[in-house]
Amino acid sequence: MRKKLPPLNALRSFEAAARHLSFKEAAHELCVSHSAVSHQIKLLESSLGVELFIRKARSVELTKVGQFYYPILREAFDKIADGTETLLAPQQSDVLTVQLYNTFAIRWLVPRLAEFQNRYPDINIRLSTSQKDVDFSHEDVDACVMVGSQSDPNLNYTFLFSYEIFPVCSPSLLTSFNTPEDLAQHTILQVYPSSKDWYIWLNGVGVDGINPENGLQFDSYDHALATATQGIGVALGMQPYVSRDLASGLLVEAFPGKRIRHQDDWYFVCREDKAKQQKVITFRNWLLENVKEDSDITAIT
Repeated sequence: MRKKLPPLNALRSFEAAARHLSFKEAAHELCVSHSAVSHQIKLLESSLGVELFIRKARSVELTKVGQFYYPILREAFDKIADGTETLLAPQQSDVLTVQLYNTFAIRWLVPRLAEFQNRYPDINIRLSTSQKDVDFSHEDVDACVMVGSQSDPNLNYTFLFSYEIFPVCSPSLLTSFNTPEDLAQHTILQVYPSSKDWYIWLNGVGVDGINPENGLQFDSYDHALATATQGIGVALGMQPYVSRDLASGLLVEAFPGKRIRHQDDWYFVCREDKAKQQKVITFRNWLLENVKEDSDITAIT
């Protein structure tokens, strides 16, 4: 005999509310009223005999029981959705949603993506760009490429490469540099989502008294590097962002020989329950293959 399950509508309401951490957003997604979601969750809590949310004046939080229950339901609903999609549209491409930093997408992945599509025409890559790392608990993303460390035991990390950072500028500015201290006389181009990077380089070469926050602020490395090519200031370069600019002469290293190894690394990341999906494995292996073939990346040890 099949075990008794809680009401499906109540489970759907809880999963949506837990994913959004909002009854209002859950109601919008499910096309019902806020009070209907609240009622369904109370029904579920009553059925289970536990509290799933801590209700505050303008927000909700998951209790410890809710934090335990949510990933179980999330995975179950994901499997139902995937199975239904396969059943109804078996002829369609398998969609893989990958989140990337804007600069990594533009300067490294996109130029290689046509080769992936030619090799694996049945996998349809859907790219999402953001300067923030994925919250896999609440975002509908299969995998991401990110900079950081293996900090979440619930995620599956595949190491891609390490990298170095170093100031770059247009050739017209190069003659004005003798030592790193000369940066004080120039506009520093700062990427504020990665604000620690300039400090890592300055500390690494032993320079004090320069505040990168006083320069121009950008939301991505692509914008900062494009501005540097115009001779407006000095940006940080890194693998794999500046290989083509350096090769073409649009940018040059301001201080050759003073590259600093960054403390973080690049990873391909997904949830553990996604790690064995064939589309994820295929894309991950292709990504590792392309990293291995990039001499600018593999030269770093």
